[in-house]
Amino acid sequence: MNQKKRILIIDDHPLFREGLKAIIERSSKYEVVGEAGTAARGLKMAKELKPDLALVDMSLPDQSGIELIRDILKVSAQIRILIVSMHSKIDYIVKAFQAGATGYVVKESATDMLLKGMEHVLKGDYFMDTSVSQQVVKKLAGLSPKQAVVAGAGYDTLTAREQEVLVLLAEGLSTGQVADKLFISPKTAENHRSNIMRKLGLHSTVELIRYAAKLGLIDVDLWKE
Repeated sequence: MNQKKRILIIDDHPLFREGLKAIIERSSKYEVVGEAGTAARGLKMAKELKPDLALVDMSLPDQSGIELIRDILKVSAQIRILIVSMHSKIDYIVKAFQAGATGYVVKESATDMLLKGMEHVLKGDYFMDTSVSQQVVKKLAGLSPKQAVVAGAGYDTLTAREQEVLVLLAEGLSTGQVADKLFISPKTAENHRSNIMRKLGLHSTVELIRYAAKLGLIDVDLWKE
């Protein structure tokens, strides 16, 4: 009998971690050996447990998922990394693959695509749950950081969480809806909004939308009559 592949889950939402575990438990090929809600805890568990695969969220409270990917691979280059993120924009995907991840699943499709993604990544393949082919992903992974990084005054000063909130606000969500979607308090969501506006020098929601559209972070068709 083949030994089960060992899985580590790193995501700051307890309910979502439970959902991932429920999906993983559908298969007898895998076992969840640990879970963490912060990057620091996740890195510590990666060192201690040496899992075969780490499922990593892009937005963590203490560190970006991109930085965590690099740190985990320093611990062991043998650990495969599959990103499970709410983001489907190309800049997030490029950065994840450049950092060393080989799989990317959008949270909304995790129910259907997670196990398939895990299987591919553990075999050493690239995996995307969108129409992007492996050939395109490989090409993107080979881009220089200068080519891949979103260009925009102030964007890189935003934390990963602030970048996440920026996209949601630009897509038309209120701070209350952002809070519900990210499992944070309305006050925290409003604080993120204030920090974003201050860092980017923006003064209205319209300016925020224009900024996000200019960088390609949102689909401008959403705002067409």
